[in-house]
Amino acid sequence: MKKAELIKRRDALKAELQARLAAWETEGHVPTADEWTSHEAGESELAELNQQIESCDKLQAKARANAASLEAQTVGNPRERILDKPWNSLGEQLQSIAFASMPQGRTDPRLMDQTLAPSGASEGIPSDGGFLVTEDRSTALLAKAQEAAVLAPRCNTITLTSSANTIALPYIAETSRATGSRWGGVRVYRRDEAATVTASKPKFGELNVKVEPLMGLAYATEELLADAGAIDSIFTNAFTSEFAFVIDDEIFRGDGAAKCLGAISAACLVSQDAETGQAADTVITENLIKMYSRMPARNKRNAAWFINSEIVPQLMTMTLDVGTGGVPVYMPPGGLSAAPYGSLFGRPVIEIEQASAIGDVGDILFADFGEYLLVRKGGLNGAQSMHVKFIYNEMTFRWTYRVNGQPSWPSAVTQYKGTPTKSPFVALAAR
Repeated sequence: MKKAELIKRRDALKAELQARLAAWETEGHVPTADEWTSHEAGESELAELNQQIESCDKLQAKARANAASLEAQTVGNPRERILDKPWNSLGEQLQSIAFASMPQGRTDPRLMDQTLAPSGASEGIPSDGGFLVTEDRSTALLAKAQEAAVLAPRCNTITLTSSANTIALPYIAETSRATGSRWGGVRVYRRDEAATVTASKPKFGELNVKVEPLMGLAYATEELLADAGAIDSIFTNAFTSEFAFVIDDEIFRGDGAAKCLGAISAACLVSQDAETGQAADTVITENLIKMYSRMPARNKRNAAWFINSEIVPQLMTMTLDVGTGGVPVYMPPGGLSAAPYGSLFGRPVIEIEQASAIGDVGDILFADFGEYLLVRKGGLNGAQSMHVKFIYNEMTFRWTYRVNGQPSWPSAVTQYKGTPTKSPFVALAAR
């Protein structure tokens, strides 16, 4: 509803309520419960209409002040002025989008400039989401989310650029290093003179990863919209942090149902058994040694240990038995007066919130996330609507990021000699 329509409805309702009260007073009429309830509903609607009109006035005043400031600071060709002075922050841009969507709102010319490349469809009805967050702002949000993430930057990231939303990736279907199974079935022979050998060939499989939307939704009140700095700080910090956290959590433990398939949920996970007689909720030196041995040699140089913070005290007191004594596993020679090495077997030890509680599978994970495929399409797409929360006088902002992922290994691999399987993802079994 436009501002003029709001005013027209308000004036008509106000006249109707006043006439009703005057008639009751003149006639000495005592209203029934239903009549009084109807009258109070009209008064509530009138108050709401007044509030909406007041909000329009405030946003119009804010927009006029912003426009006057922009005009005062710039001269020359308007288009050059627009290009030379983009929004100073995400908050300032959201203010412009919100006002353009309001009844009788003035549209900031920067919203119409196609050279600013909106991160999505830029045509259509502005109040239905025609004005979107521009690509530079979306890219900045996504970059900050990547910086805040721990696991996502370590993954093998693939960006889809075609119209497809699914990628098919071939892989060598090798589940064993035994003779006749390497490369999925390739085999060579010693040949007798004038004889031949059995033909063989690699066996291939295919991974299909479909990008799925991850969405964040926020409502901005009139008071918040009036402060560009507050919008920028709250929305940027909150949503970049949450996108980073959720994506990392899915990479670590997602079930693969319209989301990432996590490392500890995948079929290729190797779960190292606890030691005989090992106490519950403990991690001991033998666990670490055996977990390290289950990682393929070529993956060890890129692997890291991802742990729950509850494990740190046990690492600090962990020792390796040597003769009749022992040496610290994690602590430096200087003891507590110096910082811990922060590594085991030369690989970093990283505390993450997504790790499982101590004693559960995933409380400690030795992993090479370079073997994890993270597939995404486009950037962080933003849109807005004034209609979703119209009666509450709030703007709605939405961000969508299309992403999915899974380990590139369909299963663990049996060794050529020996029984334990190996994988780029090694966890300690529950205990």
